[in-house]
Amino acid sequence: MTIEEMKNRKRELGYTNQDIAKKAGVPLSTVQKIFSGATSAPRQETIRALEQLLRPRFPYDSPVASEPVSVCETQPAYAERNKRLYTLEDYLALPDDQRVELIDGVFYDMASPTTIHQSIGGFIYKKFLDHVLPHKGPCYPFISPVDVQLDADDKTVVQPDVLVVCDRSKYKNGRVFGAPDLVIEVLSPSTRKKDMQLKLHKYGNAGVREYWIIDPEKMKIIQYDLESLDAPVIHGFDAVVPVLIWDGKCTVDFQELYEATAFLWEQD
Repeated sequence: MTIEEMKNRKRELGYTNQDIAKKAGVPLSTVQKIFSGATSAPRQETIRALEQLLRPRFPYDSPVASEPVSVCETQPAYAERNKRLYTLEDYLALPDDQRVELIDGVFYDMASPTTIHQSIGGFIYKKFLDHVLPHKGPCYPFISPVDVQLDADDKTVVQPDVLVVCDRSKYKNGRVFGAPDLVIEVLSPSTRKKDMQLKLHKYGNAGVREYWIIDPEKMKIIQYDLESLDAPVIHGFDAVVPVLIWDGKCTVDFQELYEATAFLWEQD
């Protein structure tokens, strides 16, 4: 890999210099010099360590299962494929059974949701809908699958598990065009890295006001107030979580959710 390819890969993965230094076993000062351009000819052992971390691996096109995957080409086509970025047109041309998200021109695989995953999303969606309908306000909740052109361009299309849009004019041609007000992602092993790092940055930069990451395995909810930029609040599955965009007038009782679906965890 060239240094420029490594820089692109670093951006795709959402890694910081500190992340790369820790994961690759390379001194942080060396990583900083390489990616700042201060070092133009790094040692070969350093390059090999960085390549081992950053080089895409097939069929998952990444060191971790949550990162970009090849959805159209086979392994020999990677060198050519890596030179281009995909667009909304490419996304819409994919087969209906090919579940991916498009982020900054890169395709990311989406595993089929588990029963627990679907149940959590459905429970929260119903709570939001029950809150919205009597108030007849502008906000409206959606549940996946619904395409979101997050940056209002043709380079990024995501499918959050649950979202709330308070500007109804953003719903165009069957998709949400621009940032939702609230986004919720339910973690799965194949999406953990993407949801907790890459999408967190994307949502914050796009103007999403509130972001929840729900971890069914650890039974935690990480709640980000992206407007205030305060540290996230971590709740357990015994908590009643207030919806910040609605000033806490709507809440989700995760104890109720768990009691209703505990048999699903017992089966797993």
